[in-house]
Amino acid sequence: MFVTLVSVHVVPERLDDFLDAIRANHEASMREPGCVRFDVLQSPDEPTRFLLYEAYVDEAGAAAHKETPHYLEFRDLVADWMAEARTGVRWTGLYPETPPEP
Repeated sequence: MFVTLVSVHVVPERLDDFLDAIRANHEASMREPGCVRFDVLQSPDEPTRFLLYEAYVDEAGAAAHKETPHYLEFRDLVADWMAEARTGVRWTGLYPETPPEP
């Protein structure tokens, strides 16, 4: 699997807006053909900090995600809500070896 961990830090005054936007992005992402997981994690100590766990069957699926209308809308919508630049780190998912059946 092709995995990206994305760190997000939102300005406090846009937290509720971000929660709505990331839910919509999560729901649409989970319907993408190559998406295995799209987890949204929120820090219990700093509620404006998030970690996105994005797992796709392969690199092509991850690349296709970045071209979807819902991602492009999300990206543009939240751009000014960031307290700092989002960072993504790529990983290779080893186990499970094959994604679970839908």
